[in-house]
Amino acid sequence: MAEILPGIHVVEGVDPSPEFTTHVYLVKDPGPTWTLIDTGLPGSDVAITKYLDEHKIPVGAIRSIVITHLHRDHVGGLRRMIERTKAKTYAHWIDAAFIEMKPKYDGPGSPPAEPVAVDERLKDGDRIDVAGGLVAYHTPGHTPGHTSYYLADRKVLFSGDLFFGAGRDIQLTVPEFTHHTPSAQISARRVSALPVEALLTYHGGPYTTGGHGLMKRLVDRF
Repeated sequence: MAEILPGIHVVEGVDPSPEFTTHVYLVKDPGPTWTLIDTGLPGSDVAITKYLDEHKIPVGAIRSIVITHLHRDHVGGLRRMIERTKAKTYAHWIDAAFIEMKPKYDGPGSPPAEPVAVDERLKDGDRIDVAGGLVAYHTPGHTPGHTSYYLADRKVLFSGDLFFGAGRDIQLTVPEFTHHTPSAQISARRVSALPVEALLTYHGGPYTTGGHGLMKRLVDRF
């Protein structure tokens, strides 16, 4: 997909199969640096680095890595990307503990394959001075510390696995891989009140227009 909005890329080459999309996002900071949102499955660092090379972005220009939640398809490439970039890492304080395996996660979905230290532990409402100013919205349900990130000036929501793209519509991630679906419904209702134009899902999608309507139609069906 490459660049889907000005300064926002979907990294190509990280999908394990055509049926299972994993949208690692690369977002331009106001200056010469970039931010990575999630890091894909183990081994994704190779595809991410190749993508950077193809777009003439130095690996060292990645100064921040923002994580939506603990599952392996989001943090599998984290350690190697830290080694390659020396970037600062961010995650919600609950899932940061699970990413560090203190304690090990025993909920649904694949836990991290290895412990990785997170530099900054976020709480709801924290503003991160990356990508033009991301605001952390704690959106528990899929995991206890799942977090979506909102770029208010551009009406962009990086929703992680709170939503799953399903063709022209969205749904909540299925209960089989979700810690607590009723909590996910509450989280979805909360973010559906935001003025979102681009809803950038991790699986399926992304949706560069009409994000608010997509969320509203979903929560109206709960």
